[in-house]
Amino acid sequence: MNTIVGSRKGKIRKLLRDIRTDRALYALLIPGIVYFILFHYIPMFGVTYAFREYSVVKGPGEWVGLEVFQKLFSRISFQRAFENNVIISLLKLVCGFPVPIILSLMINEIRRSVPKKLIQTAVILPNFISWFIISGLLFAMFNVTSGAIPGIIRWLQPDAVVTNVLTDKNSIRAVVIISYVWQAAGMGTIVYLAAITGIDQQLYEAAMIDGAGKWKQMWHITLASLRSTIIILFIFRVGSVMDAGFDQIFALSNPLVVSKIDIIDTYVYKTGIEQARFSEATAAGLFKSTIGLTLVLLTNSIAKRIDSDSGII
Repeated sequence: MNTIVGSRKGKIRKLLRDIRTDRALYALLIPGIVYFILFHYIPMFGVTYAFREYSVVKGPGEWVGLEVFQKLFSRISFQRAFENNVIISLLKLVCGFPVPIILSLMINEIRRSVPKKLIQTAVILPNFISWFIISGLLFAMFNVTSGAIPGIIRWLQPDAVVTNVLTDKNSIRAVVIISYVWQAAGMGTIVYLAAITGIDQQLYEAAMIDGAGKWKQMWHITLASLRSTIIILFIFRVGSVMDAGFDQIFALSNPLVVSKIDIIDTYVYKTGIEQARFSEATAAGLFKSTIGLTLVLLTNSIAKRIDSDSGII
């Protein structure tokens, strides 16, 4: 027992010593810690509303157990939102996750610094554009009356029947996925490029001496060195797989296509903010978060079984 207590005291002393030594670096953690406390930990008290009948006038009512969840799962609108959420999230995962890896490998092969920096800038810039600005750009591109793309189609083929993809149920999901990949790929690309810069260049020199070409170097050195980074980012991405992107869906939604892209987050917004059914909105959010946590733990467990050095826990 004394050994355990002494070990804990030693770890605390070492932590305090490290904080004093690198206090400037630890100070950079403060904004992030404050953010998570204010917006993630303190609001956890509101989770209790999922098990109580909340009234705007009377406040939290009596405990009703899982009655709110039963009412939630019986609603057709929630079933539709859950189905759309799963479909859109999986499509974003399948189509979006490999793109940053491919882009980083391609950019890494560019030897000239000027075009390499220009391409990196062009890839990362969309990540800083608001989805409401992107929705305006898409409207300007696909608007049937004055859009750029319909105008080009009519110029090439005057008799063509042009459809606005932003109001077409058959194409709106493709618009959501393609615009997401274009907007989000840059941040992941920067992460992988940073990991590639840490690879020992002597490995490539040895591979060249052994006669390995570019493809073999990429497969056996670059991708092999990125494996742990890929696994960790994949775990994080799977954990947020139920987060189908509120900003994007909210910006692109309209009455003609809402049945195809309405997700849990937009359902929570409509139910909680517009209809003041706070108990059901909280239950929907808690349901989504529980699935995300389960997926993180499951994916991490599988990753640890495949490679003991992988995983985040």
